[in-house]
Amino acid sequence: MFNGIDSLGWFVLAGILLNLTPGPDVLFIVSHALKSGWRTGAVAALGITVGCFVHIVAAALGLSALLAASGTAFAVLKWLGVAYLLYVGWSMLGLGKARETPESIAASALSIRATGRNDLKNVFVKGFWTNALNPKVALFFLAFLPQFIAPATTHKTLAFLLLGLVFNANGLWVNLGYAALAAAVAQRFAALQQGMAGLQRAAGLLFIGFGLKLALMDNAAR
Repeated sequence: MFNGIDSLGWFVLAGILLNLTPGPDVLFIVSHALKSGWRTGAVAALGITVGCFVHIVAAALGLSALLAASGTAFAVLKWLGVAYLLYVGWSMLGLGKARETPESIAASALSIRATGRNDLKNVFVKGFWTNALNPKVALFFLAFLPQFIAPATTHKTLAFLLLGLVFNANGLWVNLGYAALAAAVAQRFAALQQGMAGLQRAAGLLFIGFGLKLALMDNAAR
């Protein structure tokens, strides 16, 4: 036991396995790393990590318990998340924009690497909201982290924050690994670069699918 935490080793292992499970966050990171390289994928991962801290602090302060108990609060956050996922998916589809060619995508990627610019701030902000507006993450922390807090500890909020920090730190390394792997694949296989527009549209459809799935989700924690 460490600062009121039980079975820290099992918590770390479980957290890594959960972070390895693909979802909207992983899809967001991989799609950006495939299109624009490691740096953009890493910024996407950082945005998602910061967004995750919102849920950790909220759960530690009891806000996630309110979210689980209040149908109205849950519904508001859920539909904000649905709207945002659909928005991200629609923007990735690129409908209504000039059609991207493999040559323009490759030129854009080269320009990004040369100048260090890809509106990284925008990527970071989108990553932040992709995670922060997902009520499933809030309910996950509320259900998962307390299992590893010693019942006798007098500083449960501190233990909760420490567990959240450990979980998020491990999640960051996993997400950076996804970004590095996707960037390496994109660099190694030229054919993948030519199909980048199709991959981005496929990712957009998946984001829309995640949004629709979230729309059908009930507040099971109640």
